Parts: sequence; C-alpha cells; structure tokens
Amino acid sequence: MEQSKQDFMKTRPVLPLLLSMAIPMMLSMLIQSLYNIVDSIFVSRLGTDALTAVSLVYPLQNIIVSVAVGIGVGISSVISRHLGAGNQENADKAATIGMALTVFHSILFVFIGLFVTVPFLKLFTDNAEILNMAAQYGKIVLCFSFGSLLQISMEKIFQATGNMVATMFLLGTGCIINIILDPILIFGYFGFPALGVSGAAIATVIGQIAAFLLYIVVYKKMNIGVTISKSHLTFDRSIIRQIYSVGIPSSIMTTLPSVLISILNGLLIGFSDVYVAVLGIYFKLQTFIYMPANGIIQGLRPIVGYNYGAHETKRMYQSIHLSLLFTAILMVLGTIAALVFPKPILSLFDADAALMESGVTALRIISLGFLVSTFSTVYSGTFEALGKGKESLIISLLRQFIITILLSYILSKFFGVNGIWASFPIAEAIAAVAAIYLFYRTKQHLYQ
Repeated sequence: MEQSKQDFMKTRPVLPLLLSMAIPMMLSMLIQSLYNIVDSIFVSRLGTDALTAVSLVYPLQNIIVSVAVGIGVGISSVISRHLGAGNQENADKAATIGMALTVFHSILFVFIGLFVTVPFLKLFTDNAEILNMAAQYGKIVLCFSFGSLLQISMEKIFQATGNMVATMFLLGTGCIINIILDPILIFGYFGFPALGVSGAAIATVIGQIAAFLLYIVVYKKMNIGVTISKSHLTFDRSIIRQIYSVGIPSSIMTTLPSVLISILNGLLIGFSDVYVAVLGIYFKLQTFIYMPANGIIQGLRPIVGYNYGAHETKRMYQSIHLSLLFTAILMVLGTIAALVFPKPILSLFDADAALMESGVTALRIISLGFLVSTFSTVYSGTFEALGKGKESLIISLLRQFIITILLSYILSKFFGVNGIWASFPIAEAIAAVAAIYLFYRTKQHLYQ
C-alpha cells in the first residue's frame, strides 16, 4: 500500500509532475535566499567590519550545509531508487540509517566549532575586531548546527517520497522565524539585549532547530511513504555504502564553494579588504538565482531516481530536458538583473563608494557565466539521482575549484582583481562542456 503512494511519479504526465515537484521547492528556496540576503542586510547595518566578519565565516558555515545536503541527497537518491524498484524495506532502512549518520555528523561539528573556528579565521585576518566578531558568529553556528543537519536530512527524506508541499512550508517557516528574530537579537528590540553578530547567529540556529522540530511533528501526523524506526536501524553496509557513494561526492561538491571562497579571500585581501566583502555579497546574491534553480533540481531528483529504478527512461529524459529549459530561463533573468540593476542591488547592503564601484564590476563580469551553468547544474543533479556521484563531482571540481582557482591566480597577475571575477564565467563554460560529454556518455551505458 505504501508503494502506491509514489506511483504518480511514473504515471502522471511529466510536465505537470515536474512543476508540482519543482515549484514548491523553488518557492522555499526563494524564501531561504531571502533569509540569506536579509541576514546580511541586517549585519551590514553594524558596519563593513561586521559584514566582512560574517563573510569570513561563510566557508565554515557552508561546510555544515554541504555535509547536510550531501548526505541528504545520498539518502534521497537511495530511497527514491528503492521505491521505484518496489523495495520498501530498503527504502525504510535508508531513511533510518541516514538519520543516524546525521546525528553522528552533528557531534563532529561541535568539536570543529570549538577547536577549528579561531585558527581558521586567523588565516584570513589580523584585525582583532573582525576576528572577534567572526569567532563569536562561527562558534555559535557550528556548535549548534544539529538543527540544520537534521532538518536537511528530513527535508531530503520528504522530497524522496514526493512530499514537496510539506517541505516548502516547513523550510519557509524556519526561514521566516530566522528573519523575524534577526533584528530583535542583533539590535536588541522588545527588551532583548543587542547582541550584534552573535544575535544573527543565534537567530539562525533557532530557525533551523524550529524547522527540524516541525518536520518531526508533521512526520508523526502523516504517512510520508517511508518509516523511520529502531527496527530498521542496522549496520547495513550496502545501504551505508549507497548513501555515501552519492553523499560524499555531493558533500564535497557543495563544500567546494567554501574552499573556493577561502582561497579567493586570500587572493582578494592582497588587493583590498573591500573585495572580500564584495565576494561575500556576491555569494549571498547568487543564491537568488541558484537556489530556485536548485529547487528545480530537487524536484527533478526523485522523478529521475524513481523512473530510473522503474526502467521508465523516456519519462526520465523528458523531465531532464524540461529542467534544462526552466533552469535556463532563471539564469537569463539573473543575468539581466546583474547587468542592468547592479547599483540598486548593492545599495541594499549600504554599500559605500568603494564597495559600490567594485561590486558593480564584479557582478557584471561574473553574471556572464550564469546561462551556460544551466548544463552543469542540471546534469549534476541528474547524476546524483542516478547514484553516479563521481560524475557529479567531476563537474563541480571543474566548475567551482580547479579551473576557477588556477585562472584566478593567473589572470589576477595580468588583470588585477578583474581577472579573478573573469575566472567564474570561463570556468562555467568549461564545466558545461564536460557536463554535456559525461551525460551523453552515461546515456549510452545507463543499465549496463
């Protein structure tokens, strides 16, 4: 009976199916993007040093999300493929074992928060005020990251079974709680003390924990199609291997921007502290483009995984092609916004003259790679759904690490900071070519 709950993924027409799966996730990703932007807007009111401090912590913060999303994608991929193949027992095991692995990861991040945060930050600044604010913010978001980790794992379990609307509301609620608490805790409204950047961090973790608790409430009240229980908590090497075979490459893939930002911050700070703030603002702004695109991918993954398990390849390819089209539309809109309206966008962050001038140039150059990134974005998600984490990782290494770093170092020698910005669209173009090649090679050997 539980298996029939997901039959719509191989019977419903592909276009309405993809829209019903993707639109709720796009909306929730937009809300999450809004939270990211609002968080930085509030922090920017404390001054450029505060914004720089939070930007320096971003790589560590992104590692939390990277591990959570990576393992969550692994869990989701295993669940959807087993449901498509009609194996309910293994789907239930994947959900249960996946949550147990997430608890273990949460404990690891407490130690990272306590012992890694300050040494890491000292690599990038010797400004005592910036270091102090960054350490306060970083320790809170790392040591209390269990809310984010557990929330995202539950999110991926819901998505694997097609429960996108519930996910949209639960993600959105957590973000809204965060947005409401930000000004209250940062500036000290309604009798609360003004906690500055620490207040922003506390608002973040409260929102994440609240979202996780809401997931538990909803899970208890509805049958989502898989069961998390002690009876399924076994040391099943096959299930663990399946989760990590997708989860580890996906985590590495999502971690790459953190490593990239850390390396680029090292290069940028050699020119000016302002460019570190510019890069931090860009990575906040680009979430408005890539997170809705990620919403499409999150809708695509369970459709691909389920239909791959059910050997419904025609439906699988139709969903991929439609995802390419919708993602390309988003990327065109993002490009137009960055090219035409960079000053109004940057003014949201109280940008002074130096930050405005540098930011406008950076946004216009980097945005040239948005449209071509459609292929690497969609095909990476497709490979994850198919359980082919290696191919997805190759694309991301090219796109967000190897080429960008090499070109940033080389081009900055000749063109200064603009050479660093130019490395982004060039890397996107090369990664797109690699993604297309890997996808068509995979198609030829899909069931071999």
